[in-house]
Amino acid sequence: MSRQTQGAVLLVLGATLLSISAFSTTYLNYVRPGFRPLLVGAGAVLAVLGLLSVVADLLGRSRGRDHGSRVAWLLAAPVFALVLITPPALGAFAARRDDGSPARSQTAAHGALARSGVTELTLGEFIERAYAPSNPSLAGRKVRLIGFAVPGEGGRSWHLTRMRIRCCAADALALEVAVHGAPAPAEDSWVAVTGTWVPWPDGVPDDYVVPELAATEVTGIERPAEPYE
Repeated sequence: MSRQTQGAVLLVLGATLLSISAFSTTYLNYVRPGFRPLLVGAGAVLAVLGLLSVVADLLGRSRGRDHGSRVAWLLAAPVFALVLITPPALGAFAARRDDGSPARSQTAAHGALARSGVTELTLGEFIERAYAPSNPSLAGRKVRLIGFAVPGEGGRSWHLTRMRIRCCAADALALEVAVHGAPAPAEDSWVAVTGTWVPWPDGVPDDYVVPELAATEVTGIERPAEPYE
């Protein structure tokens, strides 16, 4: 591969990183918000190095034509594919294939919820409150949860889901709440669900069981800019 081709690939990579991190929020489909400065810095460095390499090659190359560089440009095809086809954030497909379960926090302490009105909670906090060992703060309280819809098996209920990541999409874990009392929205559609927690009849189970919510209202919403918890 010629220096010009190497520089062009670096330039495209750098420009791609900058376009998804500095000039848009597309990077949130792959990593947590805290990684933005690193992505912007890496994109700027790659773009500058690529530009310098291209300029140096243009100034120093001989008049002879480099036929090999045409073939070498094929190596840049994956980079251009990434630019033209942006993978979306993880959704129902990934959630169905997640075999893990959220770790139940033993130390998280949540205060009591308001007796009247609706309190908006993340799915993670809702699950933690549902598994409180005693005096569950969710009992009789109306809450509002946001996530995307994943139809359940058998059509009896559906799951309100959101993916949780620690670092990037590679370590994503599905947070799920089974919704009853409302028809299932279209798969992967983002909704806000208002309702009340359905307690387990025999108390908190020893093994992980997806908490349930009796829905009173389901409203379609736009996908949040930050899709992960």
